[in-house]
Amino acid sequence: ELGTRTEFGFESRRSPVLARNGSVATSQPLAAQAGLEILRAGGNAADAAVAAAVALNVVEPTSTGIGGDCFCLFYNAQDRRVYAVNGSGRAPAALTIEMLNAAGCNGEMPRRGAHAVTVPGTAAGWQDTVARHGRLSLATVLAPAIRIAEEGHPVAPLISRAWQSSADLLGSASPNGAEMLINGRGPRAGEIRKNPNLANVLRAVADGGGEAFYQGWAGQAIVDVLQSLGGVMTVADLAEHRSTFEPPISTTYRDYTVHECAPNGQGLTALIALNILEGYELQGLDPRSSPHAHLLIEALRLAFADARWFVADPAQSLVPVEGLLSKDYAKERRALIDPLQARTRPTRGEPVNSSDTVYVSAADGEGNACSFINSNYQGVGTGIVPPGCGFTLQNRGAGFVLDPGHPNALAPRKRPYHTIIPAMSTHADGALHASFGVMGGYNQPQGHVQVFANLVDHNMDPQLALDTPRFSIYDDPPNGGVYIEDGYPTTTMSELGALGHEVVPVSELRRTEFLGKGQIIVRDRESGVLWGRSPRRWCCRGILVFARVM
Repeated sequence: ELGTRTEFGFESRRSPVLARNGSVATSQPLAAQAGLEILRAGGNAADAAVAAAVALNVVEPTSTGIGGDCFCLFYNAQDRRVYAVNGSGRAPAALTIEMLNAAGCNGEMPRRGAHAVTVPGTAAGWQDTVARHGRLSLATVLAPAIRIAEEGHPVAPLISRAWQSSADLLGSASPNGAEMLINGRGPRAGEIRKNPNLANVLRAVADGGGEAFYQGWAGQAIVDVLQSLGGVMTVADLAEHRSTFEPPISTTYRDYTVHECAPNGQGLTALIALNILEGYELQGLDPRSSPHAHLLIEALRLAFADARWFVADPAQSLVPVEGLLSKDYAKERRALIDPLQARTRPTRGEPVNSSDTVYVSAADGEGNACSFINSNYQGVGTGIVPPGCGFTLQNRGAGFVLDPGHPNALAPRKRPYHTIIPAMSTHADGALHASFGVMGGYNQPQGHVQVFANLVDHNMDPQLALDTPRFSIYDDPPNGGVYIEDGYPTTTMSELGALGHEVVPVSELRRTEFLGKGQIIVRDRESGVLWGRSPRRWCCRGILVFARVM
């Protein structure tokens, strides 16, 4: 049942926010308000989540935007099923490994520039989430964000910091970078910023749906700027884009089922790790102790060893999901964990088959929930700005590899390995348990595992589950060092080092970068009360609650 540990031993001293008739949790208050506005207008959790995500496009463009991708999990209270929307884009038809190697890439996928841009999937993802699972029109859902873009908004301090650090990239990546700057710089904290160009793009989508974006003037602007920079994306690449609706993948953990989007997303990593961890009695361990951290680190290293190889576009590569998620395979991998020694370079198994990001969690009074994630990838992505559009283009193509024998090798019209992943959990009888997500590139599945273990194994309420110190194999999982949040005792860090882990302590703002943010809404199945929270790591606190007047 719902966690009852409500300790206040961490810096935030926050309590969960409780509501009965709806809740929206995200990283920026104006975006949360946009979601609540849509709930008040009669929308459901899907409508509210998309409204908040679109508003984040306006107020936090250093992390997300219509030039990026999105993924959605939606819990339908009527049939107690979880549905998915894959709103990620594909490589241009003319982009090949041979072409990039001939251009001097030397076997490494470029992380910036025109060739790193895949088709932005966000516009179609918004539309399809609302059309399939919402109840309001797309125009109604986009209206709050359009208003914010036209009227302007004060820029929050951390967003200002990220914006200013991206100013050089924005100014140099394309001829139109000035659209995203103020006098050549990022906006200062508290400065009012309007974005009429983005408002025009959003209004076009509101009036004509995704087709107006991909086949209209914004799509042409994308093609024009990329081709001017040597890219190969065409109008046809944009026009051919479609979201897909693969069933979510899941595994059982204790008395719960955890749901993730299917590959090409990396949610498989979290499920593999949870399968491995299910064989341990974590309940009896202190979550800030070295034995507890060691088991989670080792399980995640093994999970990443598989995921970094097998996760790819299932339309073009075989992804043995069933084998990777089997309990027998988890038992084999669990046997590789030595409680007294770290495995610093684990290898992938042989299963038998039978970023910077923003996240939104929304729930309504009818029991529906939406776990929604939207991203440019690395901050402002490539920093390339289509003329007259007011947004940047993602660099998701950096997720490909240029080894032709790799399942995730670049190929025309192929989706790359994707880091952004929403999560959701249900009780054994199918009732909703939680809608949650943790941001930060490869940190995301690690955050899912740690937060969920806090909820289930340590009986924490959502605020404590998010605020409890975390670790992250951030740089190059499974082989990188382990960033450890400063809330861990020094004895734990020392003991992990003695086990063979390369420990890197992080504190202050570095926690936001390396340990990720996150939001969560847990539903009390007895009362229906929604327990929601955002963590202390993200100072632009964005959770708000909608309580309907009865």
